[in-house]
Amino acid sequence: MPRTLSTSNMVTPGRLSPPPTEPTDGEQAGQLFLDGAPSSASLDTLIQHLVPTADYYPEKAYIFTFLLSSRLFIEPRELLARVCHLCIEQQQLDKPVLDKARVRKFGPKLLQLLAEWTETFPRDFQEESTIGHLKDVVGRIAPCDEAYRKRMHQLLQALHQKLAVLGQGSEGLAGADKPISYRTKPPASIHRELLGICSDPYTLAQQLTHVELERLRHIGPEEFVQAFVNKDPLASTKPCFNDKTNNLEAYVKWFNRLCYLVATEICMPAKKKQRAQVIEFFIDVARECFNIGNFNSLMAIISGMNMSPVSRLKKTWAKVKTAKFFILEHQMDPTGNFCNYRTALRGAAHRSLTAHSSREKVFIWLLMKVRAQKTKQKKKGGNL
Repeated sequence: MPRTLSTSNMVTPGRLSPPPTEPTDGEQAGQLFLDGAPSSASLDTLIQHLVPTADYYPEKAYIFTFLLSSRLFIEPRELLARVCHLCIEQQQLDKPVLDKARVRKFGPKLLQLLAEWTETFPRDFQEESTIGHLKDVVGRIAPCDEAYRKRMHQLLQALHQKLAVLGQGSEGLAGADKPISYRTKPPASIHRELLGICSDPYTLAQQLTHVELERLRHIGPEEFVQAFVNKDPLASTKPCFNDKTNNLEAYVKWFNRLCYLVATEICMPAKKKQRAQVIEFFIDVARECFNIGNFNSLMAIISGMNMSPVSRLKKTWAKVKTAKFFILEHQMDPTGNFCNYRTALRGAAHRSLTAHSSREKVFIWLLMKVRAQKTKQKKKGGNL
């Protein structure tokens, strides 16, 4: 009967020693590894360290780091081909008679590596040739245990589902980000004020968070590497988007659209009192975004209110209670490498682990903190 692969069959990374590697010209074995992980080595050595054996499995942190950064030097499909070739060569999987005892030690580690790779970087397997490499190497160890073939089938099913979802998301986001064009002047009734559609700041903050999560979940970590690797550092500091960074580009466009939406909604009313009401409404929305940890929408709203068409409305701002806005703006202050924002982000991560309700408030604490800072500054000024 075929055995089912359970978690007990899998390997706990970090408990096994690095694979035996012979030093190449100009390299000493003692210089390649620091605390069990490669500190500096050639690409061949780094790939060797990724390949599992019967007695070795790489650290999980190393797998992620290398798979993410290696695409700067080698295409993922070529890397997979080399990994599979090394597995076949080292485990002698090309021989007519296999060492079943050895393969049964090696098989779970190989499947675990492939599972982590397909789970974290599914876009690396969009080409049919990469799927062929997976089927080939697993097909060689399957005669030793039919559970390997079953596990591979489950892995491929999960991979195809992920790619299907990512493909649908990319198409949907591409269509949503296309600007609306009119052959004739749009009717006057086509524009509806946002306050007439949704007057509850918490509800709008929740909807903005749904939009953020929908767009964010399609972005793979490799897109951040691809966005900055091909740019000319002398030409511009902006990221270089390409066909491999479509989701990241769509996310940036969404941020800009939300900025312009906020500025447009504020500038639309003709009277100062109405504009002040819209500003206060977006301040409340930004506060709710902060409370639920939606910092991207918070930053977009603050950026929209700081755009010149809005910031120049001095008489309108005179009618606004700006205390709450200044608190939020203080949290997004870029000075000190966004020190305040980083602190708020750590606090949000902690609250997500300890919160008992979805609407636990932290804004009062921030208000007291800012007031305490102002009081302290005034006392220092008085002493001077």
